[in-house]
Formats: sequence, structure tokens, C-alpha cells
Amino acid sequence: MNLEEYFARTGYKGSTEKQDLETLTDIFQHHIRAVPFENLSIHCGEKITLELEHVYNKIVRRKRGGWCMENNQLLGWVLKGLGYDTSFLGAYVFNPHQNAYATLMTHLVVKVIIDGKAYLVDAGFGVSYQMWQPMELVSGKDQPQGPGVFRLTEINGVWYLEKMRRKQYIPNQSFSNSDLLEKKECRKVYTFSLEPRTVEDFRFQCTYLQTSPDSLFTKKSICTLQTMDGFRALIGWTLTETTYNYKENTDLVEFVTLEDEEVEKTLKEKFNITLERKLVPINIKGPYTI
Repeated sequence: MNLEEYFARTGYKGSTEKQDLETLTDIFQHHIRAVPFENLSIHCGEKITLELEHVYNKIVRRKRGGWCMENNQLLGWVLKGLGYDTSFLGAYVFNPHQNAYATLMTHLVVKVIIDGKAYLVDAGFGVSYQMWQPMELVSGKDQPQGPGVFRLTEINGVWYLEKMRRKQYIPNQSFSNSDLLEKKECRKVYTFSLEPRTVEDFRFQCTYLQTSPDSLFTKKSICTLQTMDGFRALIGWTLTETTYNYKENTDLVEFVTLEDEEVEKTLKEKFNITLERKLVPINIKGPYTI
């Protein structure tokens, strides 16, 4: 495992000498635009494990993506290797179907301290809730980014992340009520504390999320990737391509339904993913936990 091989994977060619916010942001953005957020292993007969060497081989050498425990663990290793002051945090994801935060800590994120300021760095959420820049850990401050306006709020030591989106234009109106479309203008994302966590704290969750029939990840095959002006997502057979702010305060959201034989080709062309095993796409609608 080496940093040069990781940077070749993400296409980052900038400096690694300074441990500043500008460098961190550049490394982070190359990661989210090269490494998909995806759970395809679950739907092609592979097991997701949390061993760093396995994660490294999967993402860097096999050019796959991963979910938060993979993406953020790898990014945390990279940043630590560059000399950043990093630690892991654990978050509870908001479930809009149940209008409540999960009771299980399933989301791993990275905290980075630069010149005495703390930042939240999360390369493992995907779709429209994927931040594009490290977020300063400050309560009540709007932090506008490409995807929209993010805000952190702290109440009695508990932090809450939410995101405000723009208006949406959906050319294919047959998808206007799709469960893949965010309906609320302001959406809760997750809650967390600043208690340091380790990868070991996520062992049970890693198994649960890929085996439980109640898990979002067993009910949907997901692959999402950030682009220079938005993101694309393949969920089941539905390909979504979103362009942020394509006209003033409006995002363009385009949907298309793929045939079975188009799925593999789309993964290669749109996400640069070639699977070693046969994918069985799935998209079960309805309430689920994450």
C-alpha cells in the first residue's frame, strides 16, 4: 500500500508537502470524483470487509468504490500518511421514511484538525448529500457548496448535519414522484458526536448492513459518483444524472431506465467500474433502515 498508487487512482497531481485546507480539499475532491460510493459487492456475491489492506486493494487496485466504512477509512489512512491530524467519528443517518435518525451507528466519517480548527470530511455518503468540501465544525453557519447549502448545528454536544437543495427541473415527468427524488427542500442527513471511534466500532454494522433484509443496502443496488458539475447514480436499473445549478437556483435531474444488458456497460462507461462477478440489480421500494 502506498500513497503514490492511491494518487494515481484518483488522478491527484498536486502538492503533498503542506497539511493545509486547500490541499485537503483538492485531495478530497479528487477522491469523490474518482471513487464511487457503491454497495455492488452485496449484489454480486462478494463480502464487504473492513480490513484496510482489503479496502485498499478493492478501491485502488481493482478500481472499485465502496461505502462509508471503506471510502472514509481509506481517505483517513491517506490523510494520516500525509501528516494530517485525523480521527474517526460515528454518525446516525436520518431515515426520511421513518422521520427519525437510525438507532444504529452505521456511518463512519473523518475529523481533521488544521491550525486548531476542526473539519468534518466525508467521502462516503453519495448522491446529492455528498459534500464537496470539508465542512468546518462550527454550529449554525451556512456552508454553501456545489450540491447546495450544508449546515451543522450543535446541541448539548450532539451535532446535526442538514442540507438545503435548489429547485429541481425533471424533464421526464414520469419520474416526478420517484422515491429517488428528494422532495423536501431542507433535509436532515445525520447526527454525530465528537467521541473518537475506531474501525472496530463498525464490525457488527458492516455485517448487519449487508445481510439484514431491513437494510437499505440489501434492498437497493447503488453506485453513485460525483462529477465536476453534479453527480450520477445507478440505483437498480434507474440511471440518474444531476447537473447542479444548470440555471439560476435550479438543478437539472435526468432519469432513464436501463435494460438488463445495459447495466454492465453503463457501470463501465459512467462509473469506470468493471465487476468480476455478475451483478443482480435490485431496487425494492418502501421503508428500510440504514
